[in-house]
Amino acid sequence: MNRIVVLGAGESGVGAAILAKKKGFEVFVSDKGTIKPTYKNVLSQHEISFEEGKHSEAAILSAREVVKSPGIPDHIPMIKKIKEQGIRVISEIEFAGRYTGATMICITGSNGKTTTTLLTYHILKNGGLNVGLGGNVGQSFAWQVARHNFDYYVLEVSSFQLDGMFDFKADIAVLLNITPDHLDRYNNSFERYIQSKMRITQNQTHNNALIYCIDDETINNEIKGKSWQQRLYPFSTYEKIEGEGAYLAGNKILFNVNSQTFHMTIEELALQGRHNIHNSMAAGIASRLVELRKNTIKQCLSDFQNVEHRLEHVANIHGIEFINDSKATNINATWYALESAEKPVVWIVGGIDKGNDYSKLMELVKEKVKAIVCLGVDNHRIHEAFDKAVETIIDTSSANEAVGSAYYLSTPGDMILLSPACASFDLFENYEDRGNQFKQAVSKL
Repeated sequence: MNRIVVLGAGESGVGAAILAKKKGFEVFVSDKGTIKPTYKNVLSQHEISFEEGKHSEAAILSAREVVKSPGIPDHIPMIKKIKEQGIRVISEIEFAGRYTGATMICITGSNGKTTTTLLTYHILKNGGLNVGLGGNVGQSFAWQVARHNFDYYVLEVSSFQLDGMFDFKADIAVLLNITPDHLDRYNNSFERYIQSKMRITQNQTHNNALIYCIDDETINNEIKGKSWQQRLYPFSTYEKIEGEGAYLAGNKILFNVNSQTFHMTIEELALQGRHNIHNSMAAGIASRLVELRKNTIKQCLSDFQNVEHRLEHVANIHGIEFINDSKATNINATWYALESAEKPVVWIVGGIDKGNDYSKLMELVKEKVKAIVCLGVDNHRIHEAFDKAVETIIDTSSANEAVGSAYYLSTPGDMILLSPACASFDLFENYEDRGNQFKQAVSKL
């Protein structure tokens, strides 16, 4: 029986359902929550059966294969039952990858993957390539495979998506960094999370490439001392790379890829900060590997517009700068935001804590943060961490209240930084909703 069940009717799930239908499968979509009207309309237009508000066991367990949306944890009872029945559970990326012969550039990391994905796509698109953008950003990869015939895909791939990828292969894999994140989904095991991220390298051969940051200790430990078939392209802001790759020398980034060298200064980069030098190096190497011209790469690294909700300048009101970093849902992302701040910070933080170790932020908080505004349902761990380090910590439960309180606590020359270090689902639909509500609240001041 040729029956596919898709769990989750968001962008990923609906895209997988459309592709499955096009390929002749009997398709059923099941979502435990409420399906957005736009996605319901799409499913109806394609004559795809669906349910919402429940998972019907009999309908699901009759599948030959289940495509699971990345937001659904592996430990829920329904997923356990599916696996006990010997039914394979895969991700949308694994499923869609079967139906395209395009060159796959796949980017993962605990931080910076959205920026690097959009930057790489920007370079390839401007270089004249027939390229799609998908994965954890943009339109569903499966939806695009069903509708378009791209020669290249730039895919942002999360650890949750990688967990459901088995036969899929990245032609060019990019590994930016691995720091503790989502440990609640990995039994609080950093080692399990590391192995999840390293799946980006699976199935690669000598015809493929792995681009990776050797400044990241965890990645270095995984790479060194092992035999790798694929070609390795390290990048660093601290060490000179002797072979092919990229590194920082003084204020110059030197690229050496496909027997061609070129350089540009860090001042020429559109994205500033050490983490963005890493992101730019990774995108530059990937772009050279698909034979784009050096001048195209340099131009695009200079004119790229940053991703929304990631260190996004919102406004300057009475000398106070407002920065939306709602996409910072873990400690490491917030570390980058605080590290790059050059003004006294009123820091808006909080949400659903994913097992955060706030001690990693302590030095930066003592050095740069003058007040903390908690934005979450339960803020006790933030208080435990910083009550003695910062004189003023207050609790709020809405974007309007948080922005109003932060504005009251700030003076001209300060920065109000929304960089939550936590997931958003206690008070908001997602990090975009949190960032948009923050921006709306600022506009009302």
